[in-house]
Amino acid sequence: MGGLFYNLGRKAGPRIRKAKWIWHSMIGTEAETIQIENEVGRDLAREIRLQANIDRDPQVEKMLNETGLRLGEWVANESRTFSFEAVAGAEPNAFALPGGFIFVTRSIIELCNWDRDETAFIIAHEMGHVICKHAINRIMRDFAVTAASRAAPVHSAAVNWVKKVGMQYLESSYSQELEFQADRLGVRLAEAAGFKPDASIKLLRRLSELKSSENRIEIGNYFSTHPAFNERIRSINELLVKQKA
Repeated sequence: MGGLFYNLGRKAGPRIRKAKWIWHSMIGTEAETIQIENEVGRDLAREIRLQANIDRDPQVEKMLNETGLRLGEWVANESRTFSFEAVAGAEPNAFALPGGFIFVTRSIIELCNWDRDETAFIIAHEMGHVICKHAINRIMRDFAVTAASRAAPVHSAAVNWVKKVGMQYLESSYSQELEFQADRLGVRLAEAAGFKPDASIKLLRRLSELKSSENRIEIGNYFSTHPAFNERIRSINELLVKQKA
């Protein structure tokens, strides 16, 4: 945690301090806060690209862009913009930066069996963190932590450092209630965009079976830091029942 966020915080510090001022100011408009989110996220995304290997596989890029752009068309606030990029890595990973910068690994798409409906749920979940301001709130909350992290040595292998430290922290930094909120918004967004909402349950059930089998290591840290699969399935089922009522 210390290495990545010290370096990112040092690069984006002025943006984050400005974001804090806007966030706590009575005169900050919604447009201003979104603009600040974009500025903070752009700085952080630039650092991620410098420190991690970006996966340029055309097949992966096509899947992410087509799915993500379709979801983005159904975001209520047209001021919100999103971009989608793949980061090389063996473990299934996904995270969102303020301003709508969404990063995933190819392996998380493979876990979804290249199914567009399941992939849409993963992407929409991360978009939900941005829409609900979870991403910017986390960055602002943890910016102060970087001051205590300055003595931490920077990992000599930057790519490995981001994968094992930075990404893991980005994935695990939300509370369970915020994860449930992102699930619910993600399912609603995916359904609005024409994806099958029950694909989320199909994916989570399959992952639950994988977790209880000898193949559980294939799931990686991304899913292990989220609420239990059965709790997520219950929450989504309740949402789908309400929507049908």
